[in-house]
Amino acid sequence: MNMMKLTAVPIVVLAVALGGCDRAERSTSTATSASTTSAPASAAPVASSASAARPDPVQAWLGRWNGPEGTYLQLDADGGGRYEVRIKDLDAERRFPATVKDGAVQFERDGKQESIKATDGDATGMKWLAGKRTCLTVHPGEGYCRD
Repeated sequence: MNMMKLTAVPIVVLAVALGGCDRAERSTSTATSASTTSAPASAAPVASSASAARPDPVQAWLGRWNGPEGTYLQLDADGGGRYEVRIKDLDAERRFPATVKDGAVQFERDGKQESIKATDGDATGMKWLAGKRTCLTVHPGEGYCRD
């Protein structure tokens, strides 16, 4: 008889433990589904159809792009659709406010409107960047790539 009591105790403990897990699992899933379905649809940010149809390709261009001999182009987001272009040439680093138009980053440098576009190394027109696949070109002879 003592043997039956010893066997019955672990079975009861196991049944209670499993029953508790089942209830915890159900309450977690119920809480999760309640939290995801109870929020009003108007609380979610609404994207315009234009921005949903055309994601901003410039987001992938953020960061540093290297040119030859220590030159680089750094593109940073300022927020609100504005950007900052930093270009280091052989003399110094300069900064320019920029915007995006027609899939290109546009900025003014020395009174001239410049445009940064995605290209490959061959399109930069620079022998140091030839053969590279992920580059930005300001104009032929001025380009920067990611290695």
